[in-house]
Amino acid sequence: MNLSTSVEWKLYLRSSPEIVYEMLNTDAGRARFWAESAVERDGSILFRFPNDETWTSKILERRPPYLFKLRYYGGSTTSFSLTVTADGGTILQLIDEGVEPTHYMEIHAGWVSVLMALKAAVDFDVDLRNHDINRTWDQRFVNN
Repeated sequence: MNLSTSVEWKLYLRSSPEIVYEMLNTDAGRARFWAESAVERDGSILFRFPNDETWTSKILERRPPYLFKLRYYGGSTTSFSLTVTADGGTILQLIDEGVEPTHYMEIHAGWVSVLMALKAAVDFDVDLRNHDINRTWDQRFVNN
């Protein structure tokens, strides 16, 4: 029997859902916070990470500016749901379903790293990552 679990996080962003969605939905946006590059072709995104690892993710659903969903590492399904707040900001809810239990702790922490980099990029135009192949997640650097 193959057991799996879900990772769930929420993040408040002062930017509108339209701006946050653009970060998720465009090559340039994803490269500002998620990966060194994240180029979409034919409905799939080729992610290249700081440690030179690559991963291809199929985009499963797009509902601008409220939902972006893809198949991610290990076959999990990752959804970014965006809700506008009274002040014009966004509540982003990330749910990564189908995470292998043996990888849960790393993926749980990894999403915090990605989401905080997203907040820095979208709300403050700051890149928290170091972009150094010698200082990646593999060496326990959180600002990979």
